[in-house]
Amino acid sequence: MALIALAADKGSPGVTTAAVALAAVWPRRVLLAEADPAGGDLVYRSAAAHGGPLNPNTGMLSIAATARRGLVPDQLWDHVQPLSGGLEVLVGLGIAEQATGLAGLWPTLGQAFAALADSPNAPADVIADCGRISGDTPAVELFPHAALVLLVSRTEPEAIARVRDRAAALSTKLHGGPRGAAALATPLIGVVLIADPSAAGKLASQVNDMLVHAQTGARVVGTIADDPSGAEQLAGRKRGRLEKSLLIRSARKVAADVHQQYGAAWAVSAQAQQVHQQTHHMPQQPHQGHAGAGR
Repeated sequence: MALIALAADKGSPGVTTAAVALAAVWPRRVLLAEADPAGGDLVYRSAAAHGGPLNPNTGMLSIAATARRGLVPDQLWDHVQPLSGGLEVLVGLGIAEQATGLAGLWPTLGQAFAALADSPNAPADVIADCGRISGDTPAVELFPHAALVLLVSRTEPEAIARVRDRAAALSTKLHGGPRGAAALATPLIGVVLIADPSAAGKLASQVNDMLVHAQTGARVVGTIADDPSGAEQLAGRKRGRLEKSLLIRSARKVAADVHQQYGAAWAVSAQAQQVHQQTHHMPQQPHQGHAGAGR
């Protein structure tokens, strides 16, 4: 169906936690890609399905050599590891210096991530954790291939101001300027707030009004609970019923709302793209004249 890219402007608002939580409750098969050029976190905080550690060399690092020879979307699965619990993950780089191995390959990765949804063999959506995008991070090169870019932000005044300015800058970069009538230009830009559940609704409304007033082209798509205990459970560092945590319950609502708002449009777009590809790549049939007409 789609590539959904998550990122933050500055600081550590919880992009990785939000990405893992959304992937854990995503209503379709999903691949979680740690696409942060600064390095991934899951190899340090999560266990593999076999109970041992994740292999840091299988993931974004191993895909670098493959992508230089071209990358078919289904090849992504050759570099995926399942987490304990079953979530399929493309493990991120170990350190920022390894990002040089992906130089020039980010658009290729973006195309493969976006096209995986239409794979005839193992289709899946991709949720990409792109980390912080302030500065000149190459992960931004994934965004033109995304259906939705979600900026993750906390709710302190300075964080809200930054996400407003970042959304406006992305709108200019990706769409050529603020979106008015062309509000459906892709990728859509959304904001996910990490908020105290008791004030989440009011905050979301206020921030959304500010984004609209500033003509950023972005909208608040939902809130994820600021739930340190749930985050610890999600990382496997604390026992408890994760499905009952505020973190997972709020992530499930965001995932459902995103699908309700955009899922149908993404499906139609994917079908149209498939028809286009089939039409333009269909082998030519030998000319038969009109012998079969009327049958």
